[in-house]
Amino acid sequence: MTFRPLAPLLTLALLAACGPADKPAATTPPPKPKPPGPDISALTDSTAPAALLAYGRQYPGSEVLFKTRLGTIRVKLYDDTPIHKANFLLLARRGVFDETVFNRVVKGFAVQGGQTSTGHTMRLGRYRLPPEIRPVHFHVKGALGMARYDDEQNPQHLSSNTDFYFVVGQKYTADQARAAAGRSLTPAQLKAYATKGGLPSLDGTYTVFGEVIEGLDVVEKISNVPVNPQDKWPVDDVHMKVEVVK
Repeated sequence: MTFRPLAPLLTLALLAACGPADKPAATTPPPKPKPPGPDISALTDSTAPAALLAYGRQYPGSEVLFKTRLGTIRVKLYDDTPIHKANFLLLARRGVFDETVFNRVVKGFAVQGGQTSTGHTMRLGRYRLPPEIRPVHFHVKGALGMARYDDEQNPQHLSSNTDFYFVVGQKYTADQARAAAGRSLTPAQLKAYATKGGLPSLDGTYTVFGEVIEGLDVVEKISNVPVNPQDKWPVDDVHMKVEVVK
């Protein structure tokens, strides 16, 4: 039996039947679900502690990763500063820090982040955090602390909700460290200030709630970027992406 080729018109008809009409219609991907947790636009000084503690219990975490143009910084968050820890986890998961930069860099002192020059796209309540100062956590190089403002109008020393800092500091002899701290220091603290450096003058006055476990050299690089001499804002912004990794 001999098979004849399809006639040209029949071939075109078959091809047309298999054309775009058979392709599935394009669909718009569903929006990403909103991360769970309290409404950050509604938090206040009085409601934040309980809401954050509840969030931290339900959605724990222990490590975050800062991604910058100068490298990555891995940070461990402390369990015994639960309000500061939960707040940082919540804002990191909501993407708040991804809109911010390192906005105050003082060489030999600290690098501070959490501000944005363009404004947040999401509403953030004007809440602050109660201090969680623990003597065991001190301002050795690489410590992560939370800033605060307006001490005259802030007698409770409430921390900022977004403005954090990494300690750079300098090395101190035992006598220098004691004098700067204005208090007695343990042998381990004296050794840390002598070998690693830090800022003993801030001990006991600001909450330290974490420490760099990888990428201390990146903190050092950030501390050396050129800055505006008036406000210490880097000439070229150092943006960050903050991700909860553990």
